[in-house]
Amino acid sequence: MRFLVTGAAGFIGSHVCDRLLSDGHRILAVDCLTDYYDRERKLANLAAASGAAGFELVPADLLSADLDELLSGVEGVFHLAAQPGVRGSWTDFDTYLQRNVVATQRLMESVGRRPVPIPVVFASSSSVYGDAARVPVGEDDPAYPVSPYGVTKLASEHIARLYGKADGAPVVALRYFTVYGPRQRPDMAFSRFIDAAIAGRPLPLLGDGGQSRDFTFVADAVDATVRAMGATPGSYNVGGGSRASINEVIALLEDIAGRPLASERGPAARGDARHTWANTTRCREALGWKPTTPLAPGLTAQYEWTLSAHAAA
Repeated sequence: MRFLVTGAAGFIGSHVCDRLLSDGHRILAVDCLTDYYDRERKLANLAAASGAAGFELVPADLLSADLDELLSGVEGVFHLAAQPGVRGSWTDFDTYLQRNVVATQRLMESVGRRPVPIPVVFASSSSVYGDAARVPVGEDDPAYPVSPYGVTKLASEHIARLYGKADGAPVVALRYFTVYGPRQRPDMAFSRFIDAAIAGRPLPLLGDGGQSRDFTFVADAVDATVRAMGATPGSYNVGGGSRASINEVIALLEDIAGRPLASERGPAARGDARHTWANTTRCREALGWKPTTPLAPGLTAQYEWTLSAHAAA
């Protein structure tokens, strides 16, 4: 099959490309290569995919590209492009509104013009839940984001769903819970912790470290993403089942590094939920999916990948 993958040069997007290619599919990869982090790092994410048959990269912005042309001959869409990050959404909301909500609306408008409806898998986020009233949180629990970023992801879900229903295109929204692993974005906590540990700097810790997350290894997130293509429309939680506090993560990282690690504590980040934990029953039953990578080996894999990346730089 031939798939369109948006945000293809990103953390999850590049891994999805690798998986689809290994499964024998063809990919039209789209990414606008924004300056949110280093362009060369994004292109490096696609190093393996770029040399594969059946892979084509188109540098294009969903806000201005001819999406009808990009969708020509495509049999399904993995819409992973977005403006990421909670903290930046407080100060540059218009960028998040445009790149998350408006870009999704333009894409779904074009999907709806296809002569035959094609399925769409949309990358949402656990941020849509905010500070959930109970955990583990299920897809039918109230969604009350606590950051502008979360608001735009929830709005994008609604946009994708309403266009899909109106035009007959099946839409699956995957609510990822804190994905980590090789190629993780440099602004994310594990990347910042590991970079600091390797450089011998204090780990930049926001808050008291008691906040907890449901951590999902990237290969598990990718497996759910690929399985979601053509699944029953709706929202699905994708969580790794490796729930831990940030203090527990730091202790684990000390074991991996083989030495104590100092921390430099700052105030808790505005808009960060205190705890996240996914009820993944729906995803397991509907997609036949389950996470297979616990936190310790997953974090070790990211640490070793980062060491190799530093050595090659």
